[in-house]
Amino acid sequence: MSGNSVHPFEQLKPDFLMAAIESQGHWCDGRLLALNSYENRVYQVGIEDQQPLIAKFYRPNRWSEAQILEEHAFCFELFEQELPVVPPLRNEQGQSLFQHDGFHFSLFERKGGHAPELDNLDNLLIIGRLMGRIHSIGASRAFSHRPELNSQSFGHSCVQYISEQFIPASLKPAYDSLCRDLLQAIDERLQQTQEIPLIRTHGDCHSGNMLWRDDNPHFVDFDDARMAPAIQDLWMFLSGDRARKTAQISELVEGYNEFYDFHPRELQLVEVLRSLRMIHYAYWLASRWQDPAFPMNFPWFNTERYWGEHILELREQLAALEEPTLTLF
Repeated sequence: MSGNSVHPFEQLKPDFLMAAIESQGHWCDGRLLALNSYENRVYQVGIEDQQPLIAKFYRPNRWSEAQILEEHAFCFELFEQELPVVPPLRNEQGQSLFQHDGFHFSLFERKGGHAPELDNLDNLLIIGRLMGRIHSIGASRAFSHRPELNSQSFGHSCVQYISEQFIPASLKPAYDSLCRDLLQAIDERLQQTQEIPLIRTHGDCHSGNMLWRDDNPHFVDFDDARMAPAIQDLWMFLSGDRARKTAQISELVEGYNEFYDFHPRELQLVEVLRSLRMIHYAYWLASRWQDPAFPMNFPWFNTERYWGEHILELREQLAALEEPTLTLF
């Protein structure tokens, strides 16, 4: 895309947004607030004589209509089992995905809340219980259209893209060599644990996608839902030194096991999944760099310093893969 090209999201002006929302019978009062979202565009929209709605406009060409609808169906399935998730709203025809002038969009009820305090182990016990309930349903069937988390899509293809188009020439030999070794180690670990089943997961389960209210979490944004090992929805709650991580995962699993059985062998995948997420995050920033929102909000990206630090972090991950696996209390 040339520097003079207009990004599709540039079409999302106030008149466009209100016309889209009013096409579904909701009359806007003119209040629009852009929320903190980069992959898609999300807005709080004032509605006449009603509570505001949340409108999500999907990034064009990322997910197919079938993939988005499958995400919605998973949310409805969880919600119908009285799980605290925020599903999209359906119109009188039962539709949850709408189109307006080339854009897919969905509407959601606005929910308040704050990020959970993950230093509180009691909160992790509650989160573990919720994840166990979600996974008991997620394991009941597979996605048909949404992808799985694997080393090809989250590792090899990302490294190739970065190596060919973004990494500075001065750092390319170090990056290529390191990533070759890291991906080899990842693939070996995945081969050793290939019997671990893949289930339907939230896929991007971190505190930013959780609203804490009334001493309980509500999950939002299932946009990255995919087939993955169950540990994918647990490991991002771990931080600190080994002792701290052991206490955290033990608390999560204690709650989790009340509703769904956690298999301790999945702990072998924690650093594998962390490594893949780090590789994929750099790729995500690189592949979205023509979106004007990204240079504006991530000005530190794509500098010599950034890539140098990224290589150091990946080197630390290669070492982490050689360390003993976490264990439960």
